[in-house]
Amino acid sequence: MPDNTDIKNPVNAYGAWLAETPNNWHADAVHSAKRQFIDIMGVSILGAADESTSKVFETVEGWGDGPCTAIGRKRTLSAPWAALVNGTAAHALDLDDNFDPAKTHATAVLAPAIIALGEQEKSSGHDCLDAYICGLQIMGRVGQGVNPTHRNRGWHATATVGAIGAAAACARLLKLSAKQAANAVSLSTSMAAGFMSQFGTMAKPIHAGLAAKSGVVAASMARKGITAGRDTLDGPTGMNRLMVGPDYEELRDAITNPEHGQTLRFETESIGEPLLILDNGFRVKRFPNCGSAHRAMDALSLLKEKHRFSVNDVSKVTVYLPRTHLNNLMHHDPKDPMQAKFSLQYGLAVILETGGCALHDFTPEAVMRPEMRSLYKVIEANPVDKSEGRFPTSVEVHLKSGVTLEKSLAMPLGSKAAPFTDEQYWKKFDDCVGILITPGELTKVKQHLEGLQHLQDLTLIMAPLRKSMA
Repeated sequence: MPDNTDIKNPVNAYGAWLAETPNNWHADAVHSAKRQFIDIMGVSILGAADESTSKVFETVEGWGDGPCTAIGRKRTLSAPWAALVNGTAAHALDLDDNFDPAKTHATAVLAPAIIALGEQEKSSGHDCLDAYICGLQIMGRVGQGVNPTHRNRGWHATATVGAIGAAAACARLLKLSAKQAANAVSLSTSMAAGFMSQFGTMAKPIHAGLAAKSGVVAASMARKGITAGRDTLDGPTGMNRLMVGPDYEELRDAITNPEHGQTLRFETESIGEPLLILDNGFRVKRFPNCGSAHRAMDALSLLKEKHRFSVNDVSKVTVYLPRTHLNNLMHHDPKDPMQAKFSLQYGLAVILETGGCALHDFTPEAVMRPEMRSLYKVIEANPVDKSEGRFPTSVEVHLKSGVTLEKSLAMPLGSKAAPFTDEQYWKKFDDCVGILITPGELTKVKQHLEGLQHLQDLTLIMAPLRKSMA
């Protein structure tokens, strides 16, 4: 094994940073982390009833009990299986956040891992928020070291980069030493897998659960003294060369204007600066489908709100968007709700017809509505060979009157460019939870989430969720 004292090696550097960085974050970072816990808890409570989540729970429930909550179930599980179930719930509806440096659904991976391990260890809310900030930072740094090519070539970074970020968060929560934390990071690379070819299937949300589970397992193994190599990120057969490609160095050296810090280099000198939770922020979703469609859906929604046209006034909608976004939206004629979540045509058709897009639009009956399907022929998608940072999504609405309306968006609503307020976070939470838990239970969960940084035992948030919500 290479010298473990080499801090220029990213595995060692990240291990040292996780072990040695003080837990004294700026209030804005803590507040941002708490808001993402609020967001993901609401989404997860709703996602707990999804078929994919239910089938995952049915798979693991016979594999042993433990102290950790599987949201919406009375039976508790061991930490890895709770992370798997809750991670699936968090991503089942595609209503969870996106994090650009890593190209991941970050919180759907980090929070379930932290919560499961936090229940096992009876961790404080303060320590859980700290683990989240640290895990997000390493997730982002790893993502910047392999993206955008890793993602563009078909790897689902939520599953691959996500597993490493979850291991980092869990290593921090367990207060592992530098060598142990480095082992956790390295071990997680052996569990990092997932292809975009699973989009539109149950496997896609399960990717988030598998990544969360991997983080718990990797950090727990490292705590027990299991060791791992140091060339698993950057080495002759490291993640960069295997999961970017044999042309990795050529691609890296050709980058002149990186987006989201994605340089195809692993930062080891200034790992914590800038702090990515503040520097980049999140893309918090208001629509329950693939985020690659959201700039177009937001633009169409804003045009409709401003100009008050109806679907019958429209002759054609033309969209220009980065090819990488359209690659994610591969279902042009969706036949079921999962395919519809990865369809630009369906998302825009719903906006055209109703002015909004909500969870009730993603049922088998809703997806096959003739009035929606008839609109696909008026929606024209044009891929542009430019990155998302170099090319805003542009929507043109051609009215039968001869008027053309146009709107371009570089970032969707809910991103750092147009962030949600605290009130919008709570409204989304309330909309998700609805009637799934009683008013008394809802009040308790919200109070504990609001005071998360002061909570002495994370179990207080989770205990009211140990009940059937189906």
